[in-house]
Amino acid sequence: MTSMKNKLQNLKQEILERLEKAADILQLQELEEKYLGRKGELTLLLKEVGNLPAAERKETGKLANEIRTEIKQKLIEIKKKLDKNIHNDEFFDATLPGTKIASGHLHPLTQVQRDLEKIFSSMGFMILDGPELESDYYNFEALNIPKSHPARDMQDTFYINHKNKQGEYDMVMRTHTSNVQVRAMEKYGAPLRGVALGKIYRNEATDQRHEHTFYQIEGLMVDKDISIAHLMAVLREMFKRLFDQSANIRLRPGFFSFVEPGVEVEMSCLLCKGKGCPVCKRTGWVEMLGAGLVHPNVLRAGGIDSKIYSGFAFGTGIERLAMMKYGIDDIRLFHSGDLYFLKQF
Repeated sequence: MTSMKNKLQNLKQEILERLEKAADILQLQELEEKYLGRKGELTLLLKEVGNLPAAERKETGKLANEIRTEIKQKLIEIKKKLDKNIHNDEFFDATLPGTKIASGHLHPLTQVQRDLEKIFSSMGFMILDGPELESDYYNFEALNIPKSHPARDMQDTFYINHKNKQGEYDMVMRTHTSNVQVRAMEKYGAPLRGVALGKIYRNEATDQRHEHTFYQIEGLMVDKDISIAHLMAVLREMFKRLFDQSANIRLRPGFFSFVEPGVEVEMSCLLCKGKGCPVCKRTGWVEMLGAGLVHPNVLRAGGIDSKIYSGFAFGTGIERLAMMKYGIDDIRLFHSGDLYFLKQF
């Protein structure tokens, strides 16, 4: 109890001293957020009072409420004082420099997306784009995922309240940037090299590794005699340049309707250096992306002769790449709107 009371008294003294030194309303608001905001220092300390033994909680809780009330009263007092100073009739020199406004910076996901665009542009890939609200055809049917296919259950996504002439829901928030594959082949034909980056939507239970809305990069190369070796070479170059180091990756069989054969590409976890952590499920390896050789049905849907051309495709979440690049262990932080997190980048 004594330790908690000392913490409260020390923090109270610190707050009062800083409030007295506030030069303007902006500084006062920043101090209020720092100490009394939802994640403020005093707010978090007050929450710890509830964890004390019952015998100590009453006395310490009373002290905590008194301190919070005193701080709030002090804020009101200083705010009135600063407001009075603003509206007095004293001479104001309009030529003095104004308050410097801090400039913003790019979100970490935007930074990684731009890095990826530079990497693939230098390898001759086009930067492709496609709609987030997509037709059932381009999101599923053209990718070798018919209505009866169990792969649809794996995606379990968000349909829009819009029906076609057959009375079927035919518009969906895209579940992958793979919807750009057939659109790109229809527009550009073969040979073709391109990457599509953008937001996708899944009906997903969120945890450290999963989100219902996230960003993805889809890679596609179509030409004569394309093999898994071409895929591996491109992925190794991507990982090497994105993480500024050679990445240890491995393949294992995986099922994806629009490729045959399909592979899952794993990378040695950069967060724990392969020792095992929650992000890599204690295995030392993180599943980074799904890939494989483009299925002949998908090539035909794009108007490509599958007897002449072959290709590879891969897709991965940009959040997962950013987690490895910056050492972030919870994907939910990216979309939390927490400025304390975002200001680190």
